[in-house]
Amino acid sequence: MAQAPEVQGYEHEDAWDVSWLRVDETHELYYEQYGLKDGKAVIYLHGGPGGHISKGNTAFFNPEHYRVVLLDQRGCGQSRPNASTVNNTTWHLVSDIEKLREHLGVKKWHLVFGGSWGSTLALAYAQAHPSSVGSMVLRGIFAFRALELKWTTFAGGASFVFPDHYDEFISFLPEEERADHVASYHKRLMSEDESISHPAARAWNKWEVSISTLYPNIKGLAQLDDASYNLAHARTEAHYFTNRGWLEEGQLLRKENIDKIRHIPTTIVQGRYDTVCPPVTAWELHKAFPETKLHWISDAGHSATEPGTKNKLVEICEEYSSLSL
Repeated sequence: MAQAPEVQGYEHEDAWDVSWLRVDETHELYYEQYGLKDGKAVIYLHGGPGGHISKGNTAFFNPEHYRVVLLDQRGCGQSRPNASTVNNTTWHLVSDIEKLREHLGVKKWHLVFGGSWGSTLALAYAQAHPSSVGSMVLRGIFAFRALELKWTTFAGGASFVFPDHYDEFISFLPEEERADHVASYHKRLMSEDESISHPAARAWNKWEVSISTLYPNIKGLAQLDDASYNLAHARTEAHYFTNRGWLEEGQLLRKENIDKIRHIPTTIVQGRYDTVCPPVTAWELHKAFPETKLHWISDAGHSATEPGTKNKLVEICEEYSSLSL
């Protein structure tokens, strides 16, 4: 199968605003702003939980139309303190997005853009603050249901597609720690001893990176040498997985919660061969929320940067820039 040729997306000048916002006694959130200062405000919600932003995230948004806000979530990227799980839950992050909107003087986000965990957070935020969201573009849908968590981290899901990588993921742990490997990883990741936490973080992240794209992800694997990224991503992700995202089972897909956002123009982009966030969740979100547009990308896995997915996201964001909300 040949991949679609990739569009480069939009080139942005350097950020015109770089700052931190203190949201409580523990956390300061790092954010950057790009594009048109008085443009239509879009917030980019990165994945993970535990990912981070980079200038490359702006490529989806035309700088002639959009004011692009990139946010490092609690404990992530350049937010301070790094890799902290104190007061770090889905609902803290939902509150943070609203505080940032108010801090920046944005009346309403023209567009909330989220992929993977970012799609979870976008849905949770929109359902909590529907009047603050003009439109949504969601990619690689994840609703934090038990079946999705099991698919990714336990035998019988993604492990059937990538058995060699899964075996490496499990075999990192001593045999006596494998009966509940997620709990064992979580214990190691929370250790203050870097000789324990850092190797565990690398092994945890390598599993996810190894299954994130249809074709081998050489660039993603290089990121495993960044110790600060590794620990923040793995520790935060294990923290959220262990606590089921502080969401009730199926909460984001319930009719009463979808009804709160049914009026919001929303498009879903899903890689057909996504083995991190199984495509069934995109389908079930679309069935629960049929007002959405759903685009299957036939030559893509999970990553937003796979050519077919990136091309479609750029196209949709350009289309959404003309909406009057």
